[in-house]
Amino acid sequence: MRHETDLPQPAPVRWSTWLLLAGLAALVVGSFASLPLKWRDFFSSEAMASTLDFLHGFAPPELSPGFLSKVGVATFETLAMSAIGTVIAAVLGFVLALPASGRLGPVARNLTRGVLNVLRSIPELVWASILLIAAGLGPFAGTLALAFHTVGVLGRLFADAFENCPPLPAATLRINGVQPTAAFLYATVPQCSPQMMSYTLYRWENNIRAAAILGVVGAGGLGQMLKYHLSLFQMQQAATVIVAMLLMVASVDGLSYLLRRAMTR
Repeated sequence: MRHETDLPQPAPVRWSTWLLLAGLAALVVGSFASLPLKWRDFFSSEAMASTLDFLHGFAPPELSPGFLSKVGVATFETLAMSAIGTVIAAVLGFVLALPASGRLGPVARNLTRGVLNVLRSIPELVWASILLIAAGLGPFAGTLALAFHTVGVLGRLFADAFENCPPLPAATLRINGVQPTAAFLYATVPQCSPQMMSYTLYRWENNIRAAAILGVVGAGGLGQMLKYHLSLFQMQQAATVIVAMLLMVASVDGLSYLLRRAMTR
């Protein structure tokens, strides 16, 4: 019979952990103290009445056939931007993940990870603003903006997946005389492919939302329609565009969920 003294005791919490928690708590308190949060004004009856009056202008949505056809074209444009941008990013991210995972030496690893850090640290809106100057208005600049930012994200995730992949299958092939490239393609990539595909699908979901926002700076799609109608205070047309965005995002989220479940079975 085991005594209580025989049970494993929890590890003591180090002082650095308490110091980190105290620092985080101080940051939270300082953030609330420094921001001019006017909760009373936000929940006042006047603010509520103004908000309800503003939302009332969105009803009913515009449902004329001509306008719905324009929304359908813009929806397809947004989907195409996100899909093409994600595919380009997945291909380039896979290529950059090879040196970023340390397979070509530490120098190549550090340089490539530096490039990936720069690519993903610049938001899509900033990329779109820069590329609109070179590529002009339209979905081409938006697609490139999504691709540039997503390359940095997927490249880092793919590189981490390669680094964390169990080395035994590839090492077994190498011991039996298989070339390093073949061992990587037949052992490492198949092990990492479900995780990489999951990352790619997740980023596609994010790029759907980002593509809808990039139109605000003139990159085409539903975002450009939304900005146009809101700037003219055409709230009913804007409501139709917003509903199309919600339906599109919900559909892509459901499709991505089904694909991820199918891959994990």
